[in-house]
Amino acid sequence: MMAIRRSATKRHGLPTVVQLRLTPTPAQADALAAAVLCNQAATVVSRLAWQHRIFAVVELHRLAYYEVRAQVAGLGAQAAVRAIARVAGAYANRRASKKRAHIFRPQGAVPYDARLMSFNRDARTVLLWTPTGRVTVPYTGRPEDLKAVETLPLGEADLVCRRGVWLLQVSLALPKPVAREPVGGFVGVDQGVANLAVTSDGAVLPGPALAGPIGGNGHVRTLRERRHRQRRRLQRKGTSAARRVLRRLSGREHRMMTDLNHQISKFVVREAERTGRGVALEDLQGIRGRVRAHRLQRRTLHTWAFAQQITFTRYKAARAGVAFVLVDPAYTSQACPGCGCVSRANRPARGRFVCTGCGLAGHADHIAARNIATRGIAGWAAINQPHATGLPSARRDCESKPPASTGGS
Repeated sequence: MMAIRRSATKRHGLPTVVQLRLTPTPAQADALAAAVLCNQAATVVSRLAWQHRIFAVVELHRLAYYEVRAQVAGLGAQAAVRAIARVAGAYANRRASKKRAHIFRPQGAVPYDARLMSFNRDARTVLLWTPTGRVTVPYTGRPEDLKAVETLPLGEADLVCRRGVWLLQVSLALPKPVAREPVGGFVGVDQGVANLAVTSDGAVLPGPALAGPIGGNGHVRTLRERRHRQRRRLQRKGTSAARRVLRRLSGREHRMMTDLNHQISKFVVREAERTGRGVALEDLQGIRGRVRAHRLQRRTLHTWAFAQQITFTRYKAARAGVAFVLVDPAYTSQACPGCGCVSRANRPARGRFVCTGCGLAGHADHIAARNIATRGIAGWAAINQPHATGLPSARRDCESKPPASTGGS
């Protein structure tokens, strides 16, 4: 059996996740189902943390370890440790916005680490902890996922039961290539609501450049509006049959948008890799708090998956060795890439750009993407040239001093 090194993913390479399908026997499935008490344990720890206002993992361990093992029968020592770490992670980034103790879903994913599982790669089995003892379960998956599990360093994993199918989502580390210098400049990508993505080359995504059943951005909006009306109608009805249909339709729109964002990011990274360029996107963090929208547009704005598209593009660029940079989004759609004129009057209509200085005209999203590409060059130069501003550097001053005298005349 091969033990998993928990910190390998953090120390080396690019983290990614592969999904394996487990094929347990009925008795093993019952044992795995009992492992959801880890979620119950995490809820107990979360309430203790909220009550005592202790969120750091070390202090929380001292507070809750013996308490949670006393309250949750069958909870192992390492399972309790993972539950405490899980609670600390849940409060790490959202503590200020929390109004009450965080509650973990009873049937949610169960976290496993190297002390709770081990892989036998030759036999393609995994040994998993359960409250009733460890069980050896065979696994299957896509050929590329199986190859990755057999050859790459493994990290932690989540055990998930989805509609009666047991899945093990394993994190692992991919080799990290060195980002190549973008000798050809950058591919700028403008993200928006009317058009999900427009590149500086003029490609509108999704569109003819992407193969698939989605015809374009108008088709995406039509499908999302249809799903919204369908959900609203079923929720108003409120019958058991309506709830059954809602469960069947659950996640369908999310899966569609995730697939689209994967296609868009893949197209952009491949185009940049083919032409020897980098990828530049706008840094849109916090845009929901900055943008004021009409009440009829708020749902569209708040379901805008720009963060997911940035994340997908970033990790795909890292895997391909393509330079990636985020730029300041201010005035990208009002600035002229020709003469540099910045004016609100340059936008006579939503999708139209006409420069009041030099007369350059074009699609507003395409003009914004060109400005993003130009800012990407400047941003990449700033990242790779420390002290480029000419400000004094303590390290350089120290290095430029002559060596101290060792004595003598």
